Amino acid sequence: MKWQKLIKVAFQSILKNRMRSLLTMLGIIIGVASVIALVGLGQGSQADIEKQVSSMGTNLLIIHQGSSFSGGVRGGTGTQASLSMEDVAALREKPLTIQYVSPVIRLNEQVIAGKKNWNTAIEGVSQSYLNIRNYRLSRGSFFTPRDIKAKAKVAVLGKTVVDELFPGQDPVGTRIRIRNVPFVVVGVLGSKGQTAMGSDQDDVILVPDTTAFYRLSDGKAIRAIMVSAVSEDLMTDAEADVRKVLRHAHKLPEGEEDDFHVRSQTELISVASKVTGTLTALLSAIAGVSLLVGGIGIMNIMLVSVTERTREIGIRMAIGARGGDILIQFLIEAVILSLIGGIFGIMAGVGIAFGIGKATGTSVVVSTWVILATVIFTASVGVFFGFYPAKKASALNPIEALRYE
Repeated sequence: MKWQKLIKVAFQSILKNRMRSLLTMLGIIIGVASVIALVGLGQGSQADIEKQVSSMGTNLLIIHQGSSFSGGVRGGTGTQASLSMEDVAALREKPLTIQYVSPVIRLNEQVIAGKKNWNTAIEGVSQSYLNIRNYRLSRGSFFTPRDIKAKAKVAVLGKTVVDELFPGQDPVGTRIRIRNVPFVVVGVLGSKGQTAMGSDQDDVILVPDTTAFYRLSDGKAIRAIMVSAVSEDLMTDAEADVRKVLRHAHKLPEGEEDDFHVRSQTELISVASKVTGTLTALLSAIAGVSLLVGGIGIMNIMLVSVTERTREIGIRMAIGARGGDILIQFLIEAVILSLIGGIFGIMAGVGIAFGIGKATGTSVVVSTWVILATVIFTASVGVFFGFYPAKKASALNPIEALRYE
């Protein structure tokens, strides 16, 4: 009953000065709303990035060519033609950690279909590429092992290419020309959208790796090799196996650096998550200043309240209230002010986050732990900034308090 009475008295005091209480809570509301909205949008952006990176493939490892070194000048990644079809064959010996392997012979070419043309990426890949990249066919079929062996002039188109060259048509069975070489369209890829870097995954034409290697490129080197690990837990082991196989295939002595580069899907997700996490934390810290301002507002209004209610405090002490009772009473008032502001702030923050998310097409993730942490933090703000006024009230001399006008 004692606690119920203290809470009842606290609400009566707050409701007695509604406008003043609302203005006091405004700083807390703004601060909490800002933090909730920014964290929700930040976590949503992080989820979007992870989804986009995951759309690149399953347990993906990408092996790039190494960097050249000549006359004291070192080139960037891809300047050394260090990957070959023999490397692909070596990786296909199937270390236990590797599930699928596909070369990627990539070119950018002007593609002609009837009276239309479009510049797009041509990728020479193996049958495993669909599994590695999680592609699905929306129409037609993929090329067969026989097509790869025969260096067949067959192609599978991405959705963007279909929209540009065959708007409103089914391209399966039609012919296109790549570098004046005729190809038959055998299938259409399902849409995957953009990557985390903003590139269009549907603006591509897939052809057999042997066709691209011997008919469209110089037939000497390949640009990259894509590898899919057996499971996410074995990504680190798969990367180590890839390095071991390729170093052995390239006859690199112990101590000499790799002449290739391996990038993992988890590495891309980690980098992107760190960037969004840092940005979210920075913006949330800035928004948290509003909570500090709100806390100072609570302290200020509670000091005013102590001054206004000095005679009331004296009467309570005269009829038996102890200093600890007065302290708890004012602390409860400060905490209630802070919590009510926090609750309104949470509702406003969730509404703002989803409103911005809907307007910008960004995902919003408002997790339970964020709301719980915000409630605890706002209660702590009430205790921290309400303690000094409450302590001042509890230390009043009853006789002087009763004489106060």
